[in-house]
Amino acid sequence: MLTLYNAATSVCSVKARIGLAEKGLDWEDVLLVLPNGDQHQPKYRKLNPNGVVPTLVDGDTVVIESSVILQYIDDIGDGTRLIPDDKAMRAETLVWLLRCLEIHQAINTMSFATANRDKWLKSKTPEEIDALIAAMPNPRLAAKRRDLIDNGAASANVEADFHVLAGVFRDMDAALRTRRWMNGENFGMTDVALLAYIDRLDRIAMSGLWHNRMPRITEWLEAGRARPSYARAMDRYVTAEAHAKARAVGERFWPEIETRWQAFLSSRETV
Repeated sequence: MLTLYNAATSVCSVKARIGLAEKGLDWEDVLLVLPNGDQHQPKYRKLNPNGVVPTLVDGDTVVIESSVILQYIDDIGDGTRLIPDDKAMRAETLVWLLRCLEIHQAINTMSFATANRDKWLKSKTPEEIDALIAAMPNPRLAAKRRDLIDNGAASANVEADFHVLAGVFRDMDAALRTRRWMNGENFGMTDVALLAYIDRLDRIAMSGLWHNRMPRITEWLEAGRARPSYARAMDRYVTAEAHAKARAVGERFWPEIETRWQAFLSSRETV
């Protein structure tokens, strides 16, 4: 039996769960509560020194990094392969998996500039926040988290990651003009990899970043959500009430994000 150390709403955990479900694999959950710092406990850090989720354990094999987990389960699972056979599409998929490193950081920025920041400030003392940030093993990411908690949507990290997101939306829209899915006519690894990230932005009321200009992305998102793998990856982990609460919080912050986004787009048009 596969064991997946993950967190209910973590985008990379959702990504791994969708992949496992698409491959028809069963797994045992070990759910970590990230706001409590479970990912920084010594026992877990022995499995994943980076102190992040998810981590997949298959017997004596420990696999970290969600994109690598997708490739691992594609190799061990039966049924349709997630990664395309076509050489060109396979190469494109691998590039998207590499891009997921910066995409994840951009989604993290948008989350901690808005909904997650709001939750931390309301539920934790300044001392508890300091301790959680100090426990992060990567000092660069810790400094970013400090800035987002202190400055929210006004953080310079927000505009920096607008560049990442603009590129993602541009390239997704271009692909979806000629394909049903990011991997062509069949749902594949690129779709699995991106679905959790785009879903998170929508869940925190940020679909305005793309919807009016690129509605194909919304159509792709809804088609991905209609798949049984998405329901298996989400329904027993996050309640409808929790989704609604996250969206309500996001809607409070959206006007400020939208103002900065529109200014960012205007600046690109004038360059």
